[in-house]
Amino acid sequence: MKILVVGGAGYIGSHMLKRFQDTNHKVEVLDNLSTGFETNCLDFTLHKCDLANREEVYSILQNNYDLVMHFASYINVGESYINPQKYYENNVVNTLNLLNCMVDLKILNFVFSSTAAVYGEPKSNPISEINPMTPVNPYGQTKAIVENILKDYDNSYGLKSISLRYFNACGAHPDGTIGERHDPETHLIPLILQAASGRKDKITIYGDDYPTKDGTCVRDYIHVMDLAEAHLLALDRLSQTQLSDVYNVGIMRVLVLEKLLRLLKKSLIKKMDIEIQK
Repeated sequence: MKILVVGGAGYIGSHMLKRFQDTNHKVEVLDNLSTGFETNCLDFTLHKCDLANREEVYSILQNNYDLVMHFASYINVGESYINPQKYYENNVVNTLNLLNCMVDLKILNFVFSSTAAVYGEPKSNPISEINPMTPVNPYGQTKAIVENILKDYDNSYGLKSISLRYFNACGAHPDGTIGERHDPETHLIPLILQAASGRKDKITIYGDDYPTKDGTCVRDYIHVMDLAEAHLLALDRLSQTQLSDVYNVGIMRVLVLEKLLRLLKKSLIKKMDIEIQK
């Protein structure tokens, strides 16, 4: 298949590209490099383009793709409260530009990197895909809107899609060539590692009123390469069945936890000061 990976220069998208290196798919990348890095695109063709530019997106999509994968969303929940306009414009309006171009060109297969934030505060645990989407923040709301658009576009235009819902991606490719690379870094595990290695004086864990032993929240992690594998499986299922669906994804590689715990046990960790705040 010929696949366009939108947002392939970012964290999760770049690990998807690494996974594609072991397949026979022909893959190209579309990214505006606002938060991603050109070196993350490896040897794949990069189309530097913003999804807001509908004419340019349309022109790129004329390269006869069979399927589009979408990773080009803003993901910072806190920022989405402060600047919801930024999130609605990119996560919803720009994605709609992409989908409209796809429909016009009869590219009718779409894998969407969604989020478990669409569930909001679920009433049951574990969370299943039949739980209603009741997001509690603008970020989750933008993802829920796109998922609803995908349902309507399937019904009206035959656009088939699979949406993958997950919480926190973590880790790096086993060969060490790519990993988390955010500027500024906001993800907990790399911040812990920065503090453990002396690159930060301390880290702050927010929240002290959760129903847990220390009052901090429980976080659900999935290794980024497991996430890439899930997207590849979604691609295969979509191409085989031509049925739209949504799936929760939540697997943490034990190896990652073991390595992190070993690091935290080193004398290096004595330098780290952890604050717990609301």
